[in-house]
Amino acid sequence: MNQHRSDSHTLTAAYALNALDPGEHEQFTDHLSRCEECRQEVAEFQATASRLAAAVAVPPPPSMKRRTLAAVDGVRQLPPRGSTPVAPVPPRGALRRKAGRFVVAASVAAAALFAGLAAWQHQEGRHYEQQARQIEQRLDDVGTVLAAPDARAAHGRTSNGASATVVTSAVRDKAVFTAGGLPAPAAGTTYQLWLDHDGTMRPAGFIHQDGTVLIDGDTADAAAIGLTLEPTGGSPRPTTAPLLLMDLPA
Repeated sequence: MNQHRSDSHTLTAAYALNALDPGEHEQFTDHLSRCEECRQEVAEFQATASRLAAAVAVPPPPSMKRRTLAAVDGVRQLPPRGSTPVAPVPPRGALRRKAGRFVVAASVAAAALFAGLAAWQHQEGRHYEQQARQIEQRLDDVGTVLAAPDARAAHGRTSNGASATVVTSAVRDKAVFTAGGLPAPAAGTTYQLWLDHDGTMRPAGFIHQDGTVLIDGDTADAAAIGLTLEPTGGSPRPTTAPLLLMDLPA
């Protein structure tokens, strides 16, 4: 990422993400000591990156604990240690027959149990593997915008009190939107993003609550980004008053 010194103002996002080589990092750190505008922009990018990290944390589903405990209940426990009353010893033939039946039954039960556990673990593993790949792709997409040499950020606040940040990159032709403190939407509704193209609001994706999303649509010709509360599934055009209407950074 070698750039001329006169382009130092374009390195704020890369600096915030520790994406500069040692020489550039030292040079830009010196530049920060003299540039209040860049210090402010670096702080904003770092805050955005922190919110992104929190947004992609994936807690285990509540059902996982319940299913794990249910599976454990089916595993035969070892007897407690210590002395126990000695039961009368049955005749050797009867003992052999009972032991045989018990071993067969236990083997069948154990096989069924562990087969079920293996299938469940495989299914859960595939689910989380797929989820991890999606998160990784999402991080890559967002990271390309944040680390772009021309990344620019704008900040605002929604009418219901949430903080909002939009980062754009003309080089990547993409933008990301981050929200913090959004109240949970009412049942049957969702937060929908919009891009303002010459006064026409076009759908630009969804943000379900706090987090960071890649904005859908072409941001190159858009002047502003909006946020409304819409019915679940979204609307072709806004149906409620905007919670946010913010100019995209130039």
